[in-house]
Amino acid sequence: MFDPTAFENMKVVMEGGFYDRDLDGEIRIVDRNDILNSAKMSRRYDITFTDNAEGLAEIFCTFTMEAGLDNLAAELLPQGKSEKLAGCRIYVKFTIKHLKASNASLQICKVLRHIWGSGRKVEQTVKYNPENMKAMAETETVISFNRLIHEEQIDDLNEMIIYMTSSMKALRKIHF
Repeated sequence: MFDPTAFENMKVVMEGGFYDRDLDGEIRIVDRNDILNSAKMSRRYDITFTDNAEGLAEIFCTFTMEAGLDNLAAELLPQGKSEKLAGCRIYVKFTIKHLKASNASLQICKVLRHIWGSGRKVEQTVKYNPENMKAMAETETVISFNRLIHEEQIDDLNEMIIYMTSSMKALRKIHF
């Protein structure tokens, strides 16, 4: 038997939090990936969900957690690396489909900055087909934390799910 890594422990806590909310009917999980890249010795876990609001714009939230070889080495070989590297990078992405002509992207960014605070990096990408003027646009807004998240912050990670669901509720109030 092996001792699970910080990545594994944090993944289990987050997965449990998401699936508990799915079972309670608060959210609906639509995708999940647990990827081990053996060429780079890195791990990536992501889970995508939506709320259960019907008849409204499609809004999805994806929680992503990544750990590279440097993170694993710092944890397993603390004498060789700084223990400050023993953690994961966390990203939260909101994907929303809306009318191309709207100012939805600016409104989305404003809402998410208000909820997540100024200490977070917020980046947006807007995708649309320029040949089809009636097509919908898709805005992806990624929130990153500009630092590693460590196993000692595992309780904060579970609280993050509340921020994600609150963000979805606030985004639903935007007129798309």
